[in-house]
Amino acid sequence: MSELYFMTTITNRSRAKKFIELYQKHGVDVTFSTLGDGTAVSETLDSLGLEQAEKVIIFSIVTRTTWKKIKASLEKDIKIDVPGTGIAFLIPLSSIGGKKPLFFLTEHQNFEKGEESSLKDTKYELLIVIANQGYTDLIMDAARGEDAAGGTVIHAKGTGMARAEKFLGVSLVNEKEIVLIVVKTEMKNRIMKAIMDKAGLDSKAHSIVFSLPVTSTAGMRLMEEAAEEPDT
Repeated sequence: MSELYFMTTITNRSRAKKFIELYQKHGVDVTFSTLGDGTAVSETLDSLGLEQAEKVIIFSIVTRTTWKKIKASLEKDIKIDVPGTGIAFLIPLSSIGGKKPLFFLTEHQNFEKGEESSLKDTKYELLIVIANQGYTDLIMDAARGEDAAGGTVIHAKGTGMARAEKFLGVSLVNEKEIVLIVVKTEMKNRIMKAIMDKAGLDSKAHSIVFSLPVTSTAGMRLMEEAAEEPDT
């Protein structure tokens, strides 16, 4: 079985197109990119050979086999090991909400679905919801209905959206919002289901939702205390 990962790439804005084209060459047709700014001090930038330039963050779903091919191409064709070129890294993916979104995100990667993966003793998971722009409230209302706390919204642009009608039966716009919600692991499935039911592909939000394991946290005390309060 090919395991799934959330691949994150950070590079300068001027290089982003080359990265996306390389990913498409290896069958990663759906990517989501957003702008960011570096925070490193000048001494760190100088030591790494980096420029104080606007960054692009690219998110993709890849299998282990696809990643091996991409990593080799990044090293050979883009020279990613040269300081200042960029970085790419993987985070294990634990689940994706629904078969259609799964096939949409992995079409050309020969993915074989197996058991849902998980890391042992993970108390929290990060839900990532990708939706059409303007429907954050709908998503958060669905999540809060199952006792989720607040979320964080990132504005992004998607590539490969023209393929959505083939897999999802809907047309997706390029302008996207990515909503990040940290939830307790035992709450994950019902919150994901609520989002899919109320803000999923059958809604105007056309949301896709998946989860990532969180191995350590800080600042989650208030969420834990709220969960422990008895119902009145």
